[in-house]
Amino acid sequence: MESTRLGRSSLNVSRICLGTMTFGEQVDEAGSHAILDHAVARGLNFIDTAEMYPVPARADSFAETERLIGRWLKGRPGMRERLVIATKVSGPSRGYGWIRNGAQNLSAADIVAACEDSLRRLQIETIDLYQIHWPLRHVPMFGGLFYEPEKNREVSAIAVQLEALDRLVRAGKVREIGLSNETAYGVCEFVHQAERLGLPRIVSVQNPYALVNRVLENGLDEAMHRHDVSLLAYSPLGFGSLTGKYDARGLDDPAKPGRLAIFEGMRKQRWARPETLAAARRYNALARAHGMSASRMALAWCYGRWQTASTIIGVTSIAQLDENLDAWGTRLAPELLAEIDRIRWEIRDPAQ
Repeated sequence: MESTRLGRSSLNVSRICLGTMTFGEQVDEAGSHAILDHAVARGLNFIDTAEMYPVPARADSFAETERLIGRWLKGRPGMRERLVIATKVSGPSRGYGWIRNGAQNLSAADIVAACEDSLRRLQIETIDLYQIHWPLRHVPMFGGLFYEPEKNREVSAIAVQLEALDRLVRAGKVREIGLSNETAYGVCEFVHQAERLGLPRIVSVQNPYALVNRVLENGLDEAMHRHDVSLLAYSPLGFGSLTGKYDARGLDDPAKPGRLAIFEGMRKQRWARPETLAAARRYNALARAHGMSASRMALAWCYGRWQTASTIIGVTSIAQLDENLDAWGTRLAPELLAEIDRIRWEIRDPAQ
């Protein structure tokens, strides 16, 4: 597995990262540990989690994924030193009343306390990459289409967030910092404030990037490139829509259950929109016409983009993990890439 450096940091990570949002919900502890073992054996050194995982988020499973990973690490002496471990602090409440009592802001003290809680659950002394899961300020995200100034509210300034993260870095509790679900403005302002105040500089942004969602190509990629901030691409398979499992019978095929079908709340997400599923069918048919599986084409496309530093994959079995990893190194012909772009020109980004 190839590796890459995140931003201007000293973190060298595998070009594929194991995402863990299914661990503790769709995958039990034994299965999660087996997947983690297999991922490391296959050459991955990068693991991403979050305090709010698993997903769907619930009060009774809050932070269980971090605890599960912590128990895995404890049972494998010497494993910690081989890994780059990333986690995230949740932003303002999105209906999660059990996280900081549903607070609509994230104070400096909240950031520090959340990090310390994550360290205890993970049973480690330092988090390699600590990320803000979503912006504190109002932005169009998780399916939002427009920036709406009237929805702005008073929240901790970017400088305040950076100062809290700086405390954690200076205390040795965090090595590097990053963002998630950010905009071009957010990237530029975090970099600007860090350089102005002499505070830690973000090294990465974790955002969706898939055939059905290429919105980061509308300016965010330039901002990240010019500021040496790396992209951690998530949902490269569009929550399963780009595997072909929903092509024949939509979300109601009992023989091919996926999280969009299993969890009622996910049927309301951007990845389950009729337009997204229709677009996915177009891409999946194109892959089959070129003699490859839908998953392989979608993953190869994401793996091969200049914008992508590392791609976060989420799996529920070792077989899925192997399928995702085996797609590494697949090169898509220029003619196929042109056909992909033609479809995108027609349908744009239905999972925005």
